[in-house]
Amino acid sequence: MPDRPQRLVIAITGATGAVYGVRLLQHLRAMPGVETHVIVSDAAVLTLQQETGMTRRAVEALANVAHKTRDVGASIASGSFQSDGMVIAPCSMKTLAAVAHGLSDNLIARAADVVLKERRRLVLMVRETPFNLAHLRNMTAVTEMGGIIFPPLPSFYHQPKSIDEMVDHTVARVIDLFGIEHTLAPRWHGMKPATDA
Repeated sequence: MPDRPQRLVIAITGATGAVYGVRLLQHLRAMPGVETHVIVSDAAVLTLQQETGMTRRAVEALANVAHKTRDVGASIASGSFQSDGMVIAPCSMKTLAAVAHGLSDNLIARAADVVLKERRRLVLMVRETPFNLAHLRNMTAVTEMGGIIFPPLPSFYHQPKSIDEMVDHTVARVIDLFGIEHTLAPRWHGMKPATDA
């Protein structure tokens, strides 16, 4: 176990589903021993306002450290900065393309590139529907590089009672990918046998 907090980089881009990034930051903030670094894109500011009513400043306050999208000289832009990985929640198709092609034209794409080159865990919560061939090829490219494509699709087997429960269940699955203990969502214990009426 490293002699440092578990560090995760969270990026929020302009795709719909800003609530996933917000809830991820909120839950990680409440977990001891976890340090978060956030990047909020300019397009995400608009989506955050539209979907959650939150400002950039309010979202940045949920993280331990906030970085500007254009600050390609930030600590998280270097492989020497030790982190446990990165989540882009949600991930726009523009950001997916930048990661898939190694563009590193802003801090989100650069930080993702660093995570991939250092063989750390990168999770992209891609948000678009339907997908075109470019989207699918970019997702394949990121997967081949070692990234994880994680569309935030709701599940219903746990019979959610609200949108919050659906969001939290998806966020819990993402947190699981980093081996962080939590009690955000019930664990699957198998299906009960069907009974005839």
